[in-house]
Amino acid sequence: MPAETFDQATRTELEAAAFRRLVAHLRERTDVQNIDLMNLAGFCRNCLSRWYREAAEARGLTLADPDAREIVYGMPYQEWQAKYQKESNAGQREAFAKASTGH
Repeated sequence: MPAETFDQATRTELEAAAFRRLVAHLRERTDVQNIDLMNLAGFCRNCLSRWYREAAEARGLTLADPDAREIVYGMPYQEWQAKYQKESNAGQREAFAKASTGH
């Protein structure tokens, strides 16, 4: 059945389930750094949390960036950084710079 044949409520439920699965997957894969996600996919956990905040704002809801990040990271961002974030290497930074400038 093509997705466009689902009623809006069902489609929203499926999209929400997929989002929750993505967030759970990213929480489990703490070995994957945000810079790696940016270099390979063009988005990272911070992008996802920003999109979440923007969706809330589009509905007239107030959600601070730290709160949106905690929803995605499953803990305060600073705690995640301290536990899991590694220093990026030269190759990662070079790839990010190239992707950021479009070269």
